Amino acid sequence: MSGNVADLLWEMLANAGVKRCYGIVGDALNPVIDGLHRNGRIEFIHVRHEEYGVFAAVAEAYLTGNPVAVCGTSGPGVVHLFNGLMDARKEGAPIIAIAGDVETSLIDTEALEELNPYRFFEAASLYTGRLVNPEQARSVINTAILTAVLENGPTVIAIPGNVASADVADHSSEITMPNPLILRPSDADLDQLVKMIDDAKTVAIFGGDGCRDAHDEVVHLAGRLKAPVGYSFRGKQWLEHDNPNAVGMTGLLGYGGAYGAIHQADLLLMLGTDFPFTEFLPGHSVKKVQIDKNPKHIGRRTAVDLGLVGDIKATVTALLKSVREKTDTRFLDKHLVDTNSFYGLMQHYVEKGPEIKPIRPEFLAATLSDLASDDAMFFIDTGTACMWGARHISGGRNRRIFGSFTWASMANAAPNAFGAQLAYPGRQTIALCGDGGFTMLALGDLLTQVQRKTPVLQIILNNGSLDFVSIEQREAGIVPFGVEFENPNFAKVAEAMGAKGIRIEDPGDVRDGLAEALAHKGGPVVVDAVVDPLALSLPSHVPFHTAKGFTLSMAKQVWSGQMDDVIKTIERNVRLV
Repeated sequence: MSGNVADLLWEMLANAGVKRCYGIVGDALNPVIDGLHRNGRIEFIHVRHEEYGVFAAVAEAYLTGNPVAVCGTSGPGVVHLFNGLMDARKEGAPIIAIAGDVETSLIDTEALEELNPYRFFEAASLYTGRLVNPEQARSVINTAILTAVLENGPTVIAIPGNVASADVADHSSEITMPNPLILRPSDADLDQLVKMIDDAKTVAIFGGDGCRDAHDEVVHLAGRLKAPVGYSFRGKQWLEHDNPNAVGMTGLLGYGGAYGAIHQADLLLMLGTDFPFTEFLPGHSVKKVQIDKNPKHIGRRTAVDLGLVGDIKATVTALLKSVREKTDTRFLDKHLVDTNSFYGLMQHYVEKGPEIKPIRPEFLAATLSDLASDDAMFFIDTGTACMWGARHISGGRNRRIFGSFTWASMANAAPNAFGAQLAYPGRQTIALCGDGGFTMLALGDLLTQVQRKTPVLQIILNNGSLDFVSIEQREAGIVPFGVEFENPNFAKVAEAMGAKGIRIEDPGDVRDGLAEALAHKGGPVVVDAVVDPLALSLPSHVPFHTAKGFTLSMAKQVWSGQMDDVIKTIERNVRLV
């Protein structure tokens, strides 16, 4: 093709499957965006904040598996991309960032808005290329695209404006996209694993996001081994549904019999998980096998007896050909009973919800899960939204649950849902937002949703605080401080911005309010749900340091004259109501 570097860039991106670019235009980017305009194959999504655009792109890329572009102009615009690119790296989303850069004659002169892309993006980007000569263009663009797609993560192309507008010789814009590798351990390693499984009296499975395409294979293996199946938050959407051996999650969000199962088994199979909370994983008393396609994950959270590199679907498929069926169901039965018992405890505030004011978030989340469609996509903010989402949003074969579960950034849910809605028009996209996160990032780009008439449902857990931080402070034995703030009536704010607003203060209005919100099709909806700020969730296992910290914090609150707050917290979390 002939044209300039910007033309080549967008043609190669379009040929690689990029359908959208999220960002904000600016002086250094103007020649690049002009090329996008001429190309016409990639839709430009103008957002109010570059970080919002990246979070939207991360959800689109993760869910579709297709690469997505984002852009920011030199200096401040580029800086706003960083947090979302870190999220893309942690969640495994193929994002290609187009970073505006100062003109080549100004590089290394500390010019206005100059930033060294290599240093700045080092932690976030799998590959960073800086175009300083048109002759580099095809090679750098090709490398950035292939790295993002094949390694499932973010890459950066920094382009000075004078290079973007420079003519490029007749370079081909074609790009060859190899199919993903089918990766599994060697036969010798599989034989060793089969022997370990056959020799173990009891086996448990703990799975993560690596089980994304392996639901049926893992469930089949669990059935053959009579193995309870626990999962991380990232593994919940892949392993919870249609799984008679499911025993819930471990960790501080944990529920069910997962903790007991993985600690009491003779052998634990860790499948595609990089679960970071070591204190919830078993020690030397349990033999552990970890299988992951990323070799860097193996053994870094807990020591393992056997580490194997492989795709979970391919590895389990090969394993099923050789492993013997177990017949003793007592271990599985015990942990299923524990799971059902814990589910009963979790239902207390769901069943009592219509009678309790302020609204219990458990009741709100469970009602939302019940009303949402079978193929709904849920996006969950970091914070207490994760507690209620993990426990009360039910997975399904066609449902999706996504959040900043590894990077744990605030304010991801609303932009995630926006990106998903653009990728899957008309499908229910639901953001469970913290009030802190919504006011941090989502409020401004609600105008973007209004302008595009995207039917995104945003449910704000309005508790007037950074509630999860408050819990963390209490876990550390600290009296909560610096976490409270005043909120507006979000429904009225939404209406003023052109969205539909619904405020729910009475538990008796929860079901009808959510049903009305889910039925709205003309654009975005904001549900302002005023929930109990003192609601807590008790995990299935509480580490000693956590219990000690809570006890100390409560004592300090009593000593500082906050006895009423302590009594209210206890009343609302020991099932007295």
